[in-house]
Amino acid sequence: MHAVGGVSGLHLQVSDKSGRSWLLRARVGAKRREIGLGPYPEISLAVAREKAATAKEAIRAGIDPVLEKKAARAALIAGQRRGKSFAEVWKLFAAEKVKEFSTDKYREQWRAGVERHVMRNLGPMMVQDIGLHDVLRVLTPLWDAKTVTAVKLRERIEKVFAYASVHGYRTGDNPARWRGNLDMVLASPSKVAGAENYPALKLDDAPRWWAALALRDGMGARALQFQAMTATRSGAIRFATWAEVDLNAKVWTIQPGRQAAKIPSGDTAKRIPLTDEMINLLKALPKQSAQDLIFWAPRGGPLSDATLGKVMRVVHNEGVATGGKGFVDAKTGEAAVPHGLRSTFRTWVAERTTFDGDLAEVALFHKVGNKVAQAYNRADMIDKRRHMMSEWLAFLRGVPATANKVVQITAASG
Repeated sequence: MHAVGGVSGLHLQVSDKSGRSWLLRARVGAKRREIGLGPYPEISLAVAREKAATAKEAIRAGIDPVLEKKAARAALIAGQRRGKSFAEVWKLFAAEKVKEFSTDKYREQWRAGVERHVMRNLGPMMVQDIGLHDVLRVLTPLWDAKTVTAVKLRERIEKVFAYASVHGYRTGDNPARWRGNLDMVLASPSKVAGAENYPALKLDDAPRWWAALALRDGMGARALQFQAMTATRSGAIRFATWAEVDLNAKVWTIQPGRQAAKIPSGDTAKRIPLTDEMINLLKALPKQSAQDLIFWAPRGGPLSDATLGKVMRVVHNEGVATGGKGFVDAKTGEAAVPHGLRSTFRTWVAERTTFDGDLAEVALFHKVGNKVAQAYNRADMIDKRRHMMSEWLAFLRGVPATANKVVQITAASG
């Protein structure tokens, strides 16, 4: 045994037959361990020191590298006999799933979350052997602090197990299923205090914000107005085209799979009712003969991701500069962002109107009811929603409540 330095306990072991290998001598709990790090010269001194340092770091964290290595080898051997690892199934599933996405950027974002948060724990494990407690090791650290991320990860993990079951790599229950499974041990996402909600306008500030926005010029300001009017996502606005709009029918239709609309390819087209005010805004916009985009950047092409957010920040900063508090979220105090307008709209429906909550959910492109109800009720209630969005705009414009009486349209009118 020859101590080589650099990491305490690291030795070069030379056998009688001139074989040489690296060995780390260390105390693990109450036991002395001699941990093999590989043969010399295949493993250089620099690599041996790195492996020794990693092993000692694991020991300090309460991990026995010898037992961990044995367990990993046993799992590998057992897995080779049974089927595929989670990482292998994820690779196969992802290769098929990403075909549904329209941009390379979103494909990479979709993959990145799983590969960053899931693979370290579940990747090497055989997909057949993963249970509820293994899924919880991934989700629990994120559930309170990054709820939106955790919810998306759970959905993707569940789909990987479903894919594995369909292809014969796994049998039994899906350990990432929510209802009757994870909902028994994790708090409802909507009730978690740390949920990643987007900063939203306070209801009482909305008319003042709308008035300030209306004073601003530019395509970004008009796009943000249209987003607020329709309660849609920024991506749906930025890539909207004139071909999607029927001004006579007063309907804007977004087809499944359209860029940045977040409508899956297998879903139905989404129709957004247009009010007279929305149509007037659209008619007043300048057009470009070279492109069909409704809202376009000065140099051509769609508005960038940051454009609407910048307009929102400018309006907020100007509000602060003139001695006000600007426009911030009621809970966090953060400056409101475009996506938060959807939350403001949903809160308005719940707290200031008698409109049915399902009507608002349809307007937000959210699923209503269980899958059976969704299959049988495909009505998008376009006329009722048009009336609701007209009342929403009246609220934004600060029309007094006595004049803005919110009533439900009868079923015969829907």
